[in-house]
Amino acid sequence: MIIYNVTVNIDETIHNEWLTWIKEHIPQVLATGKFEKATLSRVLVEEDMGGVTYSIQYRSYSREALEAYYKEDADKLRNDGMKKFADKMLAFRTELQIVDEYTVNFK
Repeated sequence: MIIYNVTVNIDETIHNEWLTWIKEHIPQVLATGKFEKATLSRVLVEEDMGGVTYSIQYRSYSREALEAYYKEDADKLRNDGMKKFADKMLAFRTELQIVDEYTVNFK
């Protein structure tokens, strides 16, 4: 499984507006059918540049599904946010491959 991670630093002046928008945006990304779920997390480390930082992790069904997202959906969905918040946000994207997962079993 591949995690498509988007880390975004938001200027505090638009934080609430962006947070409302991203909560609408994530379901739109999931509606493409290329991801099984997404997690929105606030980064608790304070950045030197200020602002508020979030990580959105989308769990892709496969490498092929992620590539299809890039080819068919990414530009349009990215542009929606860039038009609205371009000068007040900084985003970077990474891909993570899950090697193994562990859970605690208290029996």
